[in-house]
Amino acid sequence: MPTNTNRAELRDFLRSRRARVSPEDVGIPATVRRRTPGLRREEVAQLAGVGITWYTWLEQWRPINVSSQVLDAVARTLILDAAERDHLYRLAEVPQPPVISDPPTELPGHLDTVLEALDPLPAMLVDARTDVLRWNRAYAALHPALVSAPPGKRNTLWQLFAAPEGQPRIVNRDEQAPEAVAGFRYRYSQNAGDPRWQDFVTRLRTASPLFSRLWATHDVAPPHLCDKHYDITGIGEVILRATSMELTDHPGVRLVVQTPADRRSRENIDRLLRRATHL
Repeated sequence: MPTNTNRAELRDFLRSRRARVSPEDVGIPATVRRRTPGLRREEVAQLAGVGITWYTWLEQWRPINVSSQVLDAVARTLILDAAERDHLYRLAEVPQPPVISDPPTELPGHLDTVLEALDPLPAMLVDARTDVLRWNRAYAALHPALVSAPPGKRNTLWQLFAAPEGQPRIVNRDEQAPEAVAGFRYRYSQNAGDPRWQDFVTRLRTASPLFSRLWATHDVAPPHLCDKHYDITGIGEVILRATSMELTDHPGVRLVVQTPADRRSRENIDRLLRRATHL
């Protein structure tokens, strides 16, 4: 049962959302003068297809059964946006069903300026499915085959398990692989109903027996970043430490910046960039 704090928050949240919705917003003709703005409890209950007593108890958070289907009906009636819907689920302490995420919208051009300013540090924009969306000169020099791959394979997980020719060898792949799959499953569980995610998993399982074996373990963990050890032909070893930042204006999109972990790695990145410039 929710805590006293959540109970009070849920009550106040539902009341405030009711007050915000006018009868006209939901197709109810305004035929009588109302003493308070917004919808009455009985109107919310009727539109959501629940009993007035049940809805009243929901606002008061009495001991009742609350399902995701009913919460969704209440959310639709109160015209909640995605953030408000998530907030409602958290306050009611009901597990949220999988939500099919929309693909990232067109990213603004100023993000390219940010990426360019980060040179000589490899940097990219990546979505929840680990598709690489944008990158800078240093990232392209480090991953030439990845950035030139078709969109379906321009993906960091694909690179880890089904790297094409021309990609640098990942020295600590055995260490990274289980962690990467467990973190990916964590995000997959939030998008399990999305056919794009299902198709990606099917293709990667076909392309990589290692990924298929790790996927079958059903291990799951919150995603986290770890050092990447590359062995670049003609350059040598480069150890990069990743830092990830979510973009507030673009949910699901992260800016990932890779920083050399030691002096030799920094020098080798500089050599790599000089070589790429002269190609």
